[in-house]
Amino acid sequence: MNQQPEPEEDAPNAANEPSLAERLGSATSLSKTTNGQIDVLASIGGLRGIVETVAPGFLFVLLFALTGELNTALIAAIAVGAVFMAFRLAKRSSLTQSISGLVGILICALAARSTGEAKDYYVPGFFIVAAYLVALLISIIVKWPLLGVLYGFLRQEGTDWRAQPQRLKRYQIATWIMVGVFAARLAVQLPLYFSDQVVALGISRLVMGVPLYAAGLWFAWLISRPPAMLSESQPPA
Repeated sequence: MNQQPEPEEDAPNAANEPSLAERLGSATSLSKTTNGQIDVLASIGGLRGIVETVAPGFLFVLLFALTGELNTALIAAIAVGAVFMAFRLAKRSSLTQSISGLVGILICALAARSTGEAKDYYVPGFFIVAAYLVALLISIIVKWPLLGVLYGFLRQEGTDWRAQPQRLKRYQIATWIMVGVFAARLAVQLPLYFSDQVVALGISRLVMGVPLYAAGLWFAWLISRPPAMLSESQPPA
């Protein structure tokens, strides 16, 4: 009797391997609502995530404005970040956002403490914004707009949109919107930094942080909608 070879169940299947775009998309915190729209609130960490992101910076600029004491403001910002992490630990929820937030606060505090200048608390943020800005610009130049990679994953388009000139153009425009978000931050905040307006810098960082970022994500999502979604959103004649 001829024995049939047993299927190799453990053999890797290249067709089932996720693409780079899918890996990048799944690694992000972007998510959709049940009706297929981008869930901006969930994508920026929900209400808790917003509070964890905004509170340390708000407390820092508030205490520095009231007391003029750099150390007091730094200790308060670090303490509130640690409290958020301890709360998540007690609730046994994900610590990723709290840990990354606390590390960011510590880096900012170190920058300010090393120079003794409160305005230097915001220097690390400038480098992060500049890095995002450069990455977005490069992605547009090489015709792999990052918003296309991320939103294409959410819309289950994969990277097929790159073969469609109109879809590619839409995602390039969407990516330009986020370029504008980060460029606006630098355009407003760098002059405040160099003119030593610490309180105004802190307030602009809060206003142009989560709110502007969320608005940019939403408009980029709207501008890059596929034709089918555009026709569905139009009222019947």
